[in-house]
Amino acid sequence: MDNDLYKLQRTALDEIQQAESKMALENLRVKFLGKAGAISRLSENMRKLPKEDRPHTGKLLNEIRNAVTAALESRLDTIEAEGTAQILSDIDETLPGTRFRVGGLHPLTLLQDQAVRTFRRLGFALADGPDIETEWHCFDALNTPANHPARNDSDTFYLPDGRLLRSHTSSVQIRTMGAQKPPVRVIGPGAAYRRDEIDATHLNQFNQLEGLYVDRDVSVADLKGTLEYFVRELLGHEVQTRLRPHFFPFTEPSFELDIRLQAIQGGKWMELLGCGMVHPAVFEEINAKRGDSAYDPEDWTGFAFGMGLERLAMSLFGLPDIRLLIENDQRFLAQFAR
Repeated sequence: MDNDLYKLQRTALDEIQQAESKMALENLRVKFLGKAGAISRLSENMRKLPKEDRPHTGKLLNEIRNAVTAALESRLDTIEAEGTAQILSDIDETLPGTRFRVGGLHPLTLLQDQAVRTFRRLGFALADGPDIETEWHCFDALNTPANHPARNDSDTFYLPDGRLLRSHTSSVQIRTMGAQKPPVRVIGPGAAYRRDEIDATHLNQFNQLEGLYVDRDVSVADLKGTLEYFVRELLGHEVQTRLRPHFFPFTEPSFELDIRLQAIQGGKWMELLGCGMVHPAVFEEINAKRGDSAYDPEDWTGFAFGMGLERLAMSLFGLPDIRLLIENDQRFLAQFAR
């Protein structure tokens, strides 16, 4: 029987050495080492041998199995090495390489990060709030009258339970005052939603950056100085600014901040953001909700501001269509990769 076993070993090793592919090696592994393979069948027949022959034959079968397994692994390494060498031999080092497209942050992310870093240097902390809001947080607390157009279904996304998708991130300021006593100095970047038809200048979901500062003796001078510093850090010291009177129900007095820079809209004045001193009625509403007088308008004053990042990006980057910012066209976005 020993001769038959040695003959099986020689046959297996010869066939393994002649194999030219991984598939051929796998077939040989099944042929010799599989459950129905030649070596496995001999192992099962061990019980038919005399007891005195079983130890010797079992040891020989294990040696053959190990030899075949080692030969399979060695031949596999050789085949893989030959395949790699063939691939490398086909490479022409003189050809130009394939240029890989480098990823980068979205232009709105870059703009928001720069704005947040600037306000953080002024001591503003980041605040956050839910995208799904109550009507109180979005309108009532902000001194918005019941007949205001923004409350209509045609302007705001209402949910069946009466809640709504926030139409501005001012609700973050309200939640901050509800949870924290003054002084408060926060910025709240985030998404806002309005029932606008999507066109070259409008989106029904957009990004806002709003800020709130409440302390003792805060004045319009503080508001003007803060915003001028922000604009110059964002656009450079050549930019001009002006505060133009406006109306918002949650601030009094209210302003629009305009900027003028030769590189933006040919040096024409451009509206950048809305701002103003927090209306005393907002403080009173916060106190009523809190159940205390933490925001007594006789002791505390503050200012608030808010801007749309998409509109700012359109002006800064000279974009003809706001939809470029949401279409994920890599040809467009690659311009901003860093």
